[in-house]
Amino acid sequence: MRIEDHISEEQEIRVVEAIQEAESRTSGEIKVHLERFCKGDALGRAKTLFHQLGLHHTERRNGVIIYVALDDHKAAIWGDEGLYGQTDPAFWTDEIDAMLEHFRKGDVAGGLIRAIEDIGSRLAELFPPDADADPNELSDEVSYG
Repeated sequence: MRIEDHISEEQEIRVVEAIQEAESRTSGEIKVHLERFCKGDALGRAKTLFHQLGLHHTERRNGVIIYVALDDHKAAIWGDEGLYGQTDPAFWTDEIDAMLEHFRKGDVAGGLIRAIEDIGSRLAELFPPDADADPNELSDEVSYG
């Protein structure tokens, strides 16, 4: 199965729009990364990609990656130190569970968008927009592995 079999171009556009909307309310950054397979632990892969994609370079250390291995049915969310220490671990577990519930129904885009909206709200609480900071430090595009 190809990634395109999981998420269409139109759905990807909706995901990017959700990222842009969420980031308009915060100085935080959200990245979605999709790949077909994950060898090993999804959280470990998310941490690796977090660094490879430069999310650890945000000025306020408030980047988040949503990682999904579509064919392996694995997902993880990893946030930088500025966010993780201020957020109850149950929040992340709840987001993964809700996202996977959408995935089980065949709604990959819906699961991603819900997670983006919830994470964006959390980021907005902790990191409101900063007029002195770069308003968009990283690309909003979905990345693929």
